[in-house]
Amino acid sequence: MATGEAKRDEALRTLQNEIDEEELLSSRPYHSWVRGDVDLSLSPSSSPTNDGTDNGGDGGGVADEPNPNSHLPTNRCRFFDKHGFILLPNFATSSEVESMKSSMEELVNTQWKSTNKTQVFRTDSKQCEAQGKSDYFLDSASKCHFFAEVAAMDGDGELKEEYRQRKVTALNKAGHGLHTVPGPFQEYTQSTKIANLLRELGWVAPVVPQSMYIFKQAKIGGEVTSHQDSTFLYTTPRQTCIGLWLALDDATMDNGCLWVRPGSHKEGLRRQFVRNPKHFGNSLSYNNGGEEEEGDPDAPQMIFRQLDNNPKNEKVTWEGALPKDSLPGPQCTGLYDAGFVPVPCKAGDLLAFVGQLDHLSLPNSSNESRHTFQLHCVEGEDAGVTWSKENWLQYPPGVPFMKL
Repeated sequence: MATGEAKRDEALRTLQNEIDEEELLSSRPYHSWVRGDVDLSLSPSSSPTNDGTDNGGDGGGVADEPNPNSHLPTNRCRFFDKHGFILLPNFATSSEVESMKSSMEELVNTQWKSTNKTQVFRTDSKQCEAQGKSDYFLDSASKCHFFAEVAAMDGDGELKEEYRQRKVTALNKAGHGLHTVPGPFQEYTQSTKIANLLRELGWVAPVVPQSMYIFKQAKIGGEVTSHQDSTFLYTTPRQTCIGLWLALDDATMDNGCLWVRPGSHKEGLRRQFVRNPKHFGNSLSYNNGGEEEEGDPDAPQMIFRQLDNNPKNEKVTWEGALPKDSLPGPQCTGLYDAGFVPVPCKAGDLLAFVGQLDHLSLPNSSNESRHTFQLHCVEGEDAGVTWSKENWLQYPPGVPFMKL
């Protein structure tokens, strides 16, 4: 067994033992990450359910006999709430995986016009500059826009010669409205197994603000620095983001599998990626409400707002970066010292994690790509949750998020 898989399995066993050793009592509240404290003595409809549904593979079915414990959270839900993530093998079929990959290549070949200056995507100290220098990023909210790898571009902002014959190998990501386009991405998003999983994990009225396809190219696929998804997908009065990270290729230690820091979702949100009022004006939209609200078009579109007032986060010195000595791999000494665990996956496996979980991925040093399709869901207004108007991602007026 590969070192990464062995370390993953050892960590998962240890984390599962913590769940097994805890007694679940209906006489005391159960703490759901997305819902808060839940009274398990109430009716089944008011608790994260254990309805016998198998949410992997083709979606499974409902148990034939009524389950007397249907009001109790499932073991998967308990693992998810306590540790901030859950790995679900074989969640998508090989047919779904291949359909998504072939559909993406077709979209790239027919829709990506790489003749003009191409926008890159990055997560390092230049993130605000890269994502905030044009409207192309903001306009991708409900569409499919394409963002290249920094290493695939020349000094003039054009694709290097070696990528022009097969453009798909130059991309970092495509997003952020793939789920709105009829086809395999939308079919997967609206599948019963996605809706069942979200409700099993405690979501009541989930909606989909964002989807994206990450390419993690062979040799040039860059690192994704430590971050929390709720930084970019902020809701009030509480954070409700969940990431559904589907492997479309085998994700390994060599090609940039995800690393998670179990339990870090309890530390609170460290920062928020917001529309800059100095650029947009007080309305935070393209169409300012009045002359007194007009912004400065030369100011950055997006900025980070520091939120960290939690003493538990004093040890987190790597936000927007990598812990010291994270590289080289496969030793990754700094990652293990900081409490991160690698999560290698097979194509079709799903990694679900809460929006406050600290996670990252290292550069792809292999000859194999690591494609993924990622959904981000939040609770909708029917659950009393509001999407922040300061978030970068805003749909056109009157266009709602997809309900699941």
